[in-house]
Amino acid sequence: MNLISFISWRFYLVIAIIIIATIGLMWRVFDLTILNQHFLRQQGDERILRLVKTPAFRGMIVDRNGSPLAVSTTVYSVWMNPQEFTPTKKDLISLQNLLKIQAKLISSLYQRNQAKKREFVYIKRSLSPDLAKQIKALHIPGIYLQQDYRRYYPEGEVVAQVVGFTNIDDQGQEGIELAYNLWLSGKSGKKWVIKDRLGRMISEIQTIHEQKPGNNLVLSVDRRLQYLAYRELLKGILENQASSGSAIILDVKTGEILAMVNQPSFNPNSRDVYNRNSFRNRAVTDIFEPGSTIKAFSVASALDSGHFHPDTVIDTYPGWLRVGRNVVMDEHNNGPLTVTQILQKSSNVGVTKIVLSLPPDHLWSVLHRVGFGEITGVGFPGEQGGVLVKHQPWGAFTLATLSWGYGISVTTLQLARAYAVIANGGLKLPVSLLRVEQPPAGEQVMDKKIAKQLVSLLESVVTKGGTGELASVPGYRVAGKTGTAKLVGQQGYQKHKYVSSFVGMAPASQPQLVVAVVIHDPQGKNYHGGQVSGPVFEKIMEGTLRMLDIPPDA
Repeated sequence: MNLISFISWRFYLVIAIIIIATIGLMWRVFDLTILNQHFLRQQGDERILRLVKTPAFRGMIVDRNGSPLAVSTTVYSVWMNPQEFTPTKKDLISLQNLLKIQAKLISSLYQRNQAKKREFVYIKRSLSPDLAKQIKALHIPGIYLQQDYRRYYPEGEVVAQVVGFTNIDDQGQEGIELAYNLWLSGKSGKKWVIKDRLGRMISEIQTIHEQKPGNNLVLSVDRRLQYLAYRELLKGILENQASSGSAIILDVKTGEILAMVNQPSFNPNSRDVYNRNSFRNRAVTDIFEPGSTIKAFSVASALDSGHFHPDTVIDTYPGWLRVGRNVVMDEHNNGPLTVTQILQKSSNVGVTKIVLSLPPDHLWSVLHRVGFGEITGVGFPGEQGGVLVKHQPWGAFTLATLSWGYGISVTTLQLARAYAVIANGGLKLPVSLLRVEQPPAGEQVMDKKIAKQLVSLLESVVTKGGTGELASVPGYRVAGKTGTAKLVGQQGYQKHKYVSSFVGMAPASQPQLVVAVVIHDPQGKNYHGGQVSGPVFEKIMEGTLRMLDIPPDA
């Protein structure tokens, strides 16, 4: 009887435990499915539901005729989730061979970020679609791909310093890419998607907001003229063994920059091997003393005074002039010269005598009105305004040196715009790197009659006997001016180091184009502006006139 009672008691105890356990399990099921169901849903969603960013397409940069200068291409980034990535030796070797990253560096990256509980770490970015496809085929757990965009520049180094470039996140860093970054950049979108354990997208659940592509940008640059200017400038730099140079082609009637080139340049598609000095757009960021190219405005101030005319005679004998304790010299004793001949022969003595006979602020006023000493407003990052000091009082030698281009610093763009004022009948237009649909009204800063006289005077410079004879273009009347100035170093002006320049316009009967060429530190047998920059000007201007179908006027 006692044995039966004991067995019965154990039986009921087991039954009770089973019933209690069953009730507990049922309660737990009820709790998770009814009372606290969001817990399971959250756990499930965390494993398969992802909020992903959809990259936006950056706007294209095109030239005035629609040819692409900067486009975005599809690339991929490979990344790891250190909490899922458990690499084998075979996996590391495979990644090493494809990504060209040492296996030990990938392993170190994994271990370091796993310890920090991170779930997203880039391994390498900007991979080609073909390479991304090969990595995907490895099927390594914890390794994922992300679609991005990368900038590609079809014209390479020809337009590099104007267009600039973006960084790995597709944000502008230099040039137009930086200046118009907000306009070009799109807005990334976001959406909820379901992914499997290998990171593959199963389906899209909901779009939070659509990506918005960036806006396209049309430049004033003509890639044909850009290539022409680049080729001829490079040739001139090599022939004269110069350190650097810039060239600009400017549309006189609209203020549009048709070409802007520099040397040395760089390839924006592969810039790791270049010095950062190659990145800057020297035509707007580098200032220099322009030398005799300023004499055109010294003569303009003389004509504006009413005391001088193109045929007014100035005696430059004996080829030098003492100004205070200093001496102004010409290369030759030219004797009596007309104002026209002073410009043609580029006489320092003649232009000094003219300017010293005028009110001290007169020349400064002319230079200021045509845009020297202030930025052009082209909107290019890093643009310099140059230096034009208004002295009070003016020293005689300070004024004399200003008359032939010392004591003033300018950029190549400022020099081109100032000559465009002369070419456009004294009308100063804003310069633009964007295509202009409607020419602006401009500002009359020089008397139209004086501007016309100046064009005629500057024509004599490129005729026989002038300093710019090598800049003449067959079939066209050309007007321009040479410039040669010593380079400044830490110890003052340097021996045998010069800035050689030529700025001119054509066709002189009705100027439509201005071309400025500036070459720094030529080390060949020649260093004068007419010999170094003049031939480069001639090639650029001749090719431009031909490409734009501008009829001859000679």
